Amino acid sequence: MGAAPGQTPWVIVDCAVYEGGVRKGGQVPLEQALSQTERGTRGFVWIGLREPSHAELCEVTGRFDLHPLAVEDAVHAHQRPKLEIYGETVFVVLKAARYVDSEEVVELSQIMVFLGDGFIITVRHGETNVVADIRRELSHVPDELNCGPIGVLHAIMDRVVDDYAAVLRDLDGDIEQVENQVFSSLRANAAERIYKLKREVLEFRQAVHPLVEPLDILSKGKVPHSMEAPKEYFRDVHDHVLRASDRIDALDALLTSVLSANLAQVGIRQNEDMRKISAWVAIVGVPTMIAGVYGMNFEHMPELRWLYGYPFALSMMVTACVSLFVLFRRRGWL
Repeated sequence: MGAAPGQTPWVIVDCAVYEGGVRKGGQVPLEQALSQTERGTRGFVWIGLREPSHAELCEVTGRFDLHPLAVEDAVHAHQRPKLEIYGETVFVVLKAARYVDSEEVVELSQIMVFLGDGFIITVRHGETNVVADIRRELSHVPDELNCGPIGVLHAIMDRVVDDYAAVLRDLDGDIEQVENQVFSSLRANAAERIYKLKREVLEFRQAVHPLVEPLDILSKGKVPHSMEAPKEYFRDVHDHVLRASDRIDALDALLTSVLSANLAQVGIRQNEDMRKISAWVAIVGVPTMIAGVYGMNFEHMPELRWLYGYPFALSMMVTACVSLFVLFRRRGWL
């Protein structure tokens, strides 16, 4: 959907010009922002888009000579984290994450970034406030804005990776709860919860692991415009994402172990149940056998005419049952 002359297309969440580490005015129309950056200043334009269609994205980015493959990727939300270089333009895909503790779900959303000479375009898919928060925070950090678009990219990636650490802390807490549940005296089966957490960890891994290589490339300054920002900025983020990646592997291995332990606990409980059932069947079977013998009423059974025959049979049943109960109890079957 196009915009009227002098207006910003509705798909643009924000459009601003930055110069000398300071935002010039408020939100400005796209045409005005582009004209200001074309005057040879050291400023840059930052355009924020939210879930644009292909036509809308092409309408906004048509002046930046972006590669059509990158534009197509930015329209579709299901992209793997990556970094691609098209001439002097850098295209980065990130997955922002947050943990919904009430549902034990890792919610992922995508942020695509186009970076070039004098411009940065961010495209958001899903529910994430990372870009909006960074835009507000950078208004108080002129040094990072002075680095130009690469400084904005660093700030976004740094926030995304910091959020990974928060998600891992929440996951760690829920996994600890599952461990306690598995080894508690309660007889609940935690297999479904373990499997669900394991699936969330695996999906989270797909957001974190692929980001290691792009950050390594950025930390070594192997992309256009990267010399405008100190390499140690990206090295620090690269170190954090490596730690997050290692922690995800550890949580996945831990969940596998907990799942195995849970299955073993279920097997042990089933064996205990079978032992108890067998023990009670044996205890009940003895008096049944004795009663069956005396219930046949054969003519030549001395006990039938004996004055104490009936008490004798009952005492024999009680003695046998008590003896079996004590025996099974000592062996841990009851």
